[in-house]
Amino acid sequence: MMRKKRRFLLIGFIALVLVAASILYCSIRDSAEGPGYPDQMASAASRGVPEDYATLKEELDAVLGEWNDATYGIFFKDLESGDSFGINENEPITAASTVKLPVVLYLNELVASGELDWDDRVTYNSDADWQDGAGILQFTARDGDTFSLRVLANLSITISDNVAYKMLTRHLGKDNIISFMKGKGGKIVFPEGRNITCARDMGSYLEAVMTFAKAHPDLGSRLLDDMSHPIYHVGIPGNLPEKLIVAHKEGDVSGVANDVGIVFADKPYILVVLSKGVSDIDEGFARIAHISKIVYDYQDTLGV
Repeated sequence: MMRKKRRFLLIGFIALVLVAASILYCSIRDSAEGPGYPDQMASAASRGVPEDYATLKEELDAVLGEWNDATYGIFFKDLESGDSFGINENEPITAASTVKLPVVLYLNELVASGELDWDDRVTYNSDADWQDGAGILQFTARDGDTFSLRVLANLSITISDNVAYKMLTRHLGKDNIISFMKGKGGKIVFPEGRNITCARDMGSYLEAVMTFAKAHPDLGSRLLDDMSHPIYHVGIPGNLPEKLIVAHKEGDVSGVANDVGIVFADKPYILVVLSKGVSDIDEGFARIAHISKIVYDYQDTLGV
């Protein structure tokens, strides 16, 4: 009887050990399939990315991985399907001259509402308005000269004239501009007075341009035409077909190369590429052109 009892106790102990081992194995497996498990990591990496664009994001991630000497913020949106995704899209990056786009859009909305007129004129004040860099007015404008709002808008977009932009900012009011940009979805808008933005915000402003163009075809087509014929045309359109219409706004300062635009391909889309830590501006825009071509080619395959 004692022998049988010991045998039953031994069998029970073995069974208990097996059950415990099974529980431990399941726990380890579940842990492995958590945040650190490769398949789960791959799934997490594509979370929030539309299925049609998961491969495109992977291609862009691979390219950016090779350019680890700079930081990039990218935002993409297909204007037909509404599908969108970003890479570092909320990263604060100096806007440079891309900020001129939402300011000119704000002016267009004020003209559309009748609050301002294109023929309204702004008087140049060198103490407040002069700035070097891009543009012609720094060389030609004299105190007391007046310029129409239409001229200032055109110069701000087509030749990125810094003086024209400063005159518009003064005339429209910085606080009003900030409120307008936030109203269009901007989350990073002149923090502490600095000209900082992010890729997602710039995407919101570009989408607002398209919304405005649909609501006001005459004014909208003029704005898009200005954006399509700038003197700086090497970023997003740089490696794309010559006749393809790309309405965009480039901007750069030391260490920063940016381009934000609407590509009117068979499947039109918004593309924003911001960068900081760029050692060579020309190389920075060449990289933007490379990114843009990857996106264009991929989008083209979806349209087939």
